[in-house]
Amino acid sequence: MNILEIIAKKRDKGELTKEEIEYFVENYTNGNIADYQASSLVMAIFLNGMTKQETTDLTIAMANSGEILDLSSLEKTIVDKHSTGGVGDKVSIVLLPIVASLGVPVAKMSGRGLGFTGGTVDKLESIPGYRTGIDINTFVKNVEKIGISMISQTLNLAPADKKLYALRDSISCVESIPLIASSIMSKKIASGADKIVLDVTCGFGAFMKNIENARKLANEMIEIGKLANRETRCVLTNMNEPLGKAVGNNLEVIEAIEFLSGKNKPKDLELVVLELGNQMIKLAGLGNDDEENKKRILENISNGKALAKFVELVKNQEGDISYIEDTEKFPKAKFIEKVCAKEEGYIYEINAEEIGKVACALGAGRIKKEDKIDPDVGIVMECKVGDKVNIGDDLVYIHANSKEQLEIAKNKICEIIKIGNEKVEKENVIIEII
Repeated sequence: MNILEIIAKKRDKGELTKEEIEYFVENYTNGNIADYQASSLVMAIFLNGMTKQETTDLTIAMANSGEILDLSSLEKTIVDKHSTGGVGDKVSIVLLPIVASLGVPVAKMSGRGLGFTGGTVDKLESIPGYRTGIDINTFVKNVEKIGISMISQTLNLAPADKKLYALRDSISCVESIPLIASSIMSKKIASGADKIVLDVTCGFGAFMKNIENARKLANEMIEIGKLANRETRCVLTNMNEPLGKAVGNNLEVIEAIEFLSGKNKPKDLELVVLELGNQMIKLAGLGNDDEENKKRILENISNGKALAKFVELVKNQEGDISYIEDTEKFPKAKFIEKVCAKEEGYIYEINAEEIGKVACALGAGRIKKEDKIDPDVGIVMECKVGDKVNIGDDLVYIHANSKEQLEIAKNKICEIIKIGNEKVEKENVIIEII
């Protein structure tokens, strides 16, 4: 067996065997297969696709290329939640303390943001003192002790995926459903999940821009889950406009705290949290009634148990809980200015990707992995698609630490938020459950 034969087979639309895929993953990870050879195989996969069995074999091989986290000592069903990314996506910070307060153990490893999509780890680190880089034994003990731990990916998880993703990015082969599906699922399997709930975002601010491709990706990951003995549910959610109001690190944490305290629950964010939480409760075997599960989620917000669990999480990982108790303590940007409507009408488009790019330019995101995040900057939306606005109504508040970036952001926001004369219906937030 050699890489040239494997490349030729996939080039000619053949189906690779499990052994051939394992040979490729092992030898590319350890450096025996060169980037230019791997590029040829990836391009052949991009052009000719993969069968469900090939995709599953690739997923398992990538998961096994590094360490596999063993959470069996918790003696409970571990349900992991993952989002394919978006703008204003603070769902994990809101949802996971809620489900933990309902008895679903949460052992969550998250990533950092890159480009216009934010990362959960960056947001959590905007809480002074909060430690995301803890060792695995402590991570597992935290879950045993309080039912929840949220950390950065410190393990050597799926190193083959890391190499392949960087390669795909460099040769314009990112947008391949089998390769995206195997990338996501290999990390979920390696992180010790028994069952998986996936928030597959769709629209301007998502990787999948249309429903058809989002549905294909969801079905592919569900099939991988079946073949890998990991029950998987996918919730397709709308990411045409930012989720909730806040886009930016400590701004999103503040919004999450207000949500958990019941003070401020943006409707779109609430719908996503309720549905993903419902699916997590179901997979954990703690209830099959959709409405009852959602009712329990809302009850634990009302009775304070959800916020108490978040406080417990932050305290347990050395974060300063006084910031949770009083969000006014979070540092504020030097400049906070509103952008107002210059015309009367109905908002018919707020491109989430463009909003994310503006926030990123302010310093809320990073273009390169080594870029430093500014936790204080971002955008707070005061409008949604379908809203009726009058001249002078608040559209957004921009939080900036640079006067120059503030002015650029103000001009761009006026172009991004589109207002017309005709009434526009609000789009469904939950598109489909698969």
